[in-house]
Formats: sequence, structure tokens, C-alpha cells
Amino acid sequence: MSYNFEKHSKVLELDTVLLRLSEEALSPITKESLKQIAPSNDFDEVAGLLTQTNEAYILLARFSAPPLFVSEDIPSIIARAKLKSTLSIKEILSVSEMLRVVRTAKNWRSDCQGVSEMSIDRYFDEVFPNKHLEDRINSVIKSEDEIYDRASPKLYDIRRKKTACLSKAKDILDKIIRGPMSKYLQEAIITQRDGRYVVPLKVVHKSEIGGIIHDTSSTGLTVFVEPMSVVEANNEMRVLESKEREEIDRILTELSLEIADFADTIDKSFKAVVSLDAVFAKARYAYKIGGSLPSINTEGKIFLKRARHPLLPYKKAVPVTVGVGEDYDTLVITGPNTGGKTVTLKTIGLLTLMAMCGLMIPADEGSKIAVFDRVFADIGDEQSIEQSLSTFSSHMVNIVQTLDECGGNSLVLLDELCAGTDPVEGAAIAKSILMTLAEKGAKTVATTHYPELKAYALDGYRVENAACEFDVQTLKPTYRLNVGIPGSSNAFAISERLGLSHDIIEIAKAQLSSEDVHFERLAKELEVRRKKAEDERNEIAKLKSEAEQTKKRYDNLENEMRTKQKKILEESRKKAGLIVDNARNQSAMLLNELEELKKKFNAENAAESLEKARKQYKSAIKDLEENADPVEKTEAGERLKKLPEKGDTVIALSIGQEATVIDVNRKNNKVKVMSGALNMWVDLKDLAIKKGSEKRKIPKTRNITGIKSRADMEIKGEIDLRGMAGDEAVFELDKYLDSAIMSGITTVTVIHGKGTGALRKAVQAFLKG
Repeated sequence: MSYNFEKHSKVLELDTVLLRLSEEALSPITKESLKQIAPSNDFDEVAGLLTQTNEAYILLARFSAPPLFVSEDIPSIIARAKLKSTLSIKEILSVSEMLRVVRTAKNWRSDCQGVSEMSIDRYFDEVFPNKHLEDRINSVIKSEDEIYDRASPKLYDIRRKKTACLSKAKDILDKIIRGPMSKYLQEAIITQRDGRYVVPLKVVHKSEIGGIIHDTSSTGLTVFVEPMSVVEANNEMRVLESKEREEIDRILTELSLEIADFADTIDKSFKAVVSLDAVFAKARYAYKIGGSLPSINTEGKIFLKRARHPLLPYKKAVPVTVGVGEDYDTLVITGPNTGGKTVTLKTIGLLTLMAMCGLMIPADEGSKIAVFDRVFADIGDEQSIEQSLSTFSSHMVNIVQTLDECGGNSLVLLDELCAGTDPVEGAAIAKSILMTLAEKGAKTVATTHYPELKAYALDGYRVENAACEFDVQTLKPTYRLNVGIPGSSNAFAISERLGLSHDIIEIAKAQLSSEDVHFERLAKELEVRRKKAEDERNEIAKLKSEAEQTKKRYDNLENEMRTKQKKILEESRKKAGLIVDNARNQSAMLLNELEELKKKFNAENAAESLEKARKQYKSAIKDLEENADPVEKTEAGERLKKLPEKGDTVIALSIGQEATVIDVNRKNNKVKVMSGALNMWVDLKDLAIKKGSEKRKIPKTRNITGIKSRADMEIKGEIDLRGMAGDEAVFELDKYLDSAIMSGITTVTVIHGKGTGALRKAVQAFLKG
């Protein structure tokens, strides 16, 4: 018997998932194709499908999705066009709509900026816009049943004549319905019968107006007469209508032939758009179910991290973390009825099939799915009335088929294995089945109530227990799965909570074998330890989260303080820079006054005064520059408890910098401090003791006096020293260089001539010094 994929996938409800997936598609043909998706057991194909879904998922998040609706009739329309058939207006309009979708999709992909080449670009590469044909159709077709008057010059002329002919016929009939003959009419209207214009005449007066009777009302009281006076106009109208139909047929045939010329590219574009519609439908479904991209393997390893069944309400579904194939190949799940065992089983199988269909799965990132050759599922109460089989027999038929058809790369899911028969015999058969599946290399997940299978999972090679948790206090399942411990039915505890006599429960316990009692006690001890470990993990996680939040707040505060500090320091530097610039400008005026000195004193005195002034100037500038550069942040000690003395070194906490006390206001508890070039009054509480601080002498402002200023003189870019003695030349050069610096000149030319070379040597010696 061959493997029946459809049977097992239906048991796992893949068909329902595909139905919901199809609702995310835009085109009817895509919807139908998505319902027919079959899981692939080819690893490379599955990897490619998942990659495409993930790419569409990314594009959907960043750029939304392109409009991908196309008519499902396009293939048949193109086929008819290839056969040189004349397409209808509606069919041609469908082609135009598809060409618009093709053009829009192509432009949409081009507008996705910052996205590198993707595998789904193979579909966009198969999309061929044809703006010429699209515009040609749109210039002719007005709606699904009408084309434009100017579709051709001949059609325009025919319709113009039709309008004139119609106007003529209506004028004649208007005279009848508004003239003396109107008394013979059943109603004063103009209507049509068989495409000819007529008037409704009372049957008793049918001979009063000469003409042709085209119809009679259902009551027999009215006849519809075409007056002889409009017969000619009606005849001309029929001729024009025939010509109109012929011209429209000619136009449609012409358009159909043009479509046939591009049939191949239109057909390729159609298939590409349908494929894109399917891929983006998968992406939209992934968003709807909170899906993520699993990693896939061919080693039979499944690990689902906080997985949810996609058909259960998102908020109600309890996430489950479960796996098989990594540390164990067989997982035995035990626990109370309605505790989530079957849902867990279905979740494992369904998510595996979804991934093999190229769908994202509703589980956290880091989940793994194996690409299996076959997936088997025996789940649910499946009695066969036709074959008169019991529940046990029905399940056994499925299991026998599974054992015959499964192999080393198969996933087998068995719900309530061998239930519905004698417990002793059923447990023995169930254990034997699990052992056989393990020998075949299959990955198996089974649910059971048999304690013998729990024991087998404790001792068996690469077999593991798992338990669905049950809250005895509330008598409700928590739907959480605990891997590594066997589950308990909790029959005694539940019965006692529901009021069963304590004596009855004790008698029942006495019936258990010592091994059963020991096993249950061991299981409960494991459960207690697990809960304790879980509580400790949760507490550690909580403390870790709180620590991370505290660190984050501290880091934010530290960054904020550093930002404020940098801002204050920057403002201080700017202020200090202004002070230095002001000092430079004032000193520049000082140097210009030397000419006045030169006039009043002899050269020797002038040189001496210049040298003295220059030293004073340079010293002042140096002090200003040193004081203008704010100091680095200094470590603070305890806060000051009393006012400091002048000259004390403190830490100004508001700027985080070392400062020197230069004044104290004891009345207001204010202290004036100087940090670099920054002077400010601060409160006592803003000051702290600098560790290892010493009293510092308060720097005094250096005043440069004795020289009067005058208007700035223009400084040229060169100085000519030719003809001067060595000392005189050095004096003039020194003064010139200072003035040039103050004027912002960065390059100067010194002319010293050749001569004996003495002047050149003196200038060079000065400049080197």
C-alpha cells in the first residue's frame, strides 16, 4: 500500500491552514493553487521556498505589497488569441488590466530602495510590461461592453450618422405624441421593438395611424406601431447599426491579433504574477500567525521554541517548547486528559508540514524543523463502521500501515498509543511498537497513560519522558509541557478534591504494587524539584531583568551628565577664547604704539622698551591660554560642610571640574570660584573637597601698562630690510612679525638683499631663534 500523504496531512489539519493561507491571496487562481500546496521532502526546494517567503516578509514590512490581482481567465484568453480568434471586449479589457498589474509590479520592485538582489527577483524578471499594448487597448475600450467613438475614424463617422438618424426619427415621433394624434396613444412615449422606434397605440385606434404593428402588450389593449413616416429613418438606423457592428468586430479582431503577437510574454508575466501573489500571501499569513523563519535540517532534528498551534486563538494558545531528534529520538508524553497532549502532538506535526510547504511557523526564532521523507499521524477517535472495526482496531490498522511504510527519515505521531484494549497487553504492544520505530530510525512522539511506557522512557536508549502539567488545586490543566519528567494522572488527588472518601482512596492506594507506588513517588519528587528549579530560574531572570533596567537607567543618566559636562566645557572654551582674542587685539594696538616710542627715545631705549613690552605681552597671552583651557574632570571627595577660604582648591559639582576659591560671601553662603577662564558664584552645597587638595595662590590678572594705543595700522605682506644695520633690521623685523601675527597674516616676505651677507645671517639667526 502506497503512502497516503493526504490522509495524514488532513489528520494534522494542514488543509485548514492552507484554506486560511489562500484567503491572503489576491487573485482567484492563486487562492486555488495555495489550497493544493503539498509539502516537499526535497531539502533544497524547501530551503528555497522558505527563503522566498522570508524575502517577501521583509519587503512587506518595509514597502507593503504590490497589487497582484489578475483574472483567472487570462490563460484561456491568451490561448484563444493564439488561435486567431476574435476576443470579446471584456476579454481584451482583462488583458489590459493584467498589463497594468505587470507594469505596477515591475515599478514597485524598482522603487524598493536599499534592498539587494533576492531570489524572488526571478519572478520580477519574468514580468514584462507592455505599455504600448496597454495604452492601445485603453484608447479603444471604454468599459466591459463599450468602445470609444474614436476607436477608428470609420466608427466615429458611423456613430455620428446614427446620432443624426436617431434625432430625425425622434423629431417625427415627437410630433405625433405631442400633436392631434396623441389622443390615440396609450401613453405619450417613444419606445423600441425589434430595434425599431415605435409608439404605443390603443388597440381600438390602431387604424388611425398608418404604420407597421411590431408587438402587442400582454393585456392586448396596446399595440406598438411604427408609423410609416419613420420607417425610412428606422431602416437607415438598422443599416448603420450593422455597419457599426462590423467595424467593432474589425477593431476587436485587430486588437486580438496584437495580443496574439505578445502572447508568450503575457503568459510568462501572468505566471510570474501568480507566483508573486502566492509568495506575498505566505508573508501576510506569517504576520497574521506571528510566524518566524525556522532553520531546517536533514538530520531529523525538531526543536520548537514557544510554539503555538496556528488554528487556536493567538491569545488563548499556551506556547510549548518541545523537540525530538537531538538528544532523543522517541518522546513519550503523559498527563491528564484534555491537558494538551494531543494539541502538542498536532503542533509538532502541523508546524513540520507548514515549514515543508515553505511557510513560516508560529514559534520563536531559533526553532528547528527537519525535512522528512514522510510524516505519519494516528490521532483522534477513528472508528470504521463500514469495516466494523473498534477504536483499537481502527488505530491498529493505521499503525500497521505506518510500520510498513516508515523509514529512517520519517516522523511518526501516535495519540493514545494502543488505548482501548486490555491495559497490560496494550502497554506491552505499545512498548514493542516504539522499540520497532526506534530500530527503523524514525523520530516518534507518542501520548499515553500507560505507566509501563513512562518506565520505558526512563530506561530506554534515546527515549525521553514529557508531562503535560495539571493544577491539582484548580483541577484544571495548565497546558504547559515539561520535558524530562514523567506525567501523573493525578487520579487520587483529583478524586479526593472532588469529594471521594479518604478511606476509599487509601484502599485504592493499597492495591498498587510497591513499584507503582515508588514510581509515582519518584515522579512527584521530580515534579517538585522541577517546579523549584523553574521558580529559581524565573527569580533569577527577574533579578537579571531588574539589574539590566537599573544599568540602563544608570547609563542613560551617565550619558546625560557627560553631555551636560561637554556643553558646559564647550561654553567655557568659547568664553575663554573670546577673552584671549580680546587680549590679542589689545596687545596688537600696544605694538603699534612703538613708533611713538621710537620718536621720543633713541633707538637703544626704543629697543629696550620693545623687548620689555613684547615679553609682557607674550607672558600675558600665555597665562590667558593656560587659564582658558578647562581642566579634566577631577575626582571629588566629601561635600564641603563649611565655607572655604580664598585660595582653597575645591570641586564644583555642577561642572565636575576643579576650581579655586577667589571670593566668599558669608552672608549668603555663596562662593566665587575660578575654573580655567570661567568665574562663577555657586552655593556651598555645590562644592566638594578635592582628594589631596592644597591651598593654591589665587592668580592675579596681569595688566600691561605704560603704552598708549592708537588706531590700527595697515600691515603689508612684506618687509624690506635692505640698507639697515644688523641690530636695527632685527628690531624692525621683530616688530613687523608681531604686527603681522596680530593682523592675521600667515605668510610674509622678508627682503634682506645680498651685499656682504651680514644682514642675511643676522635675519636668519633671529628667525631660527
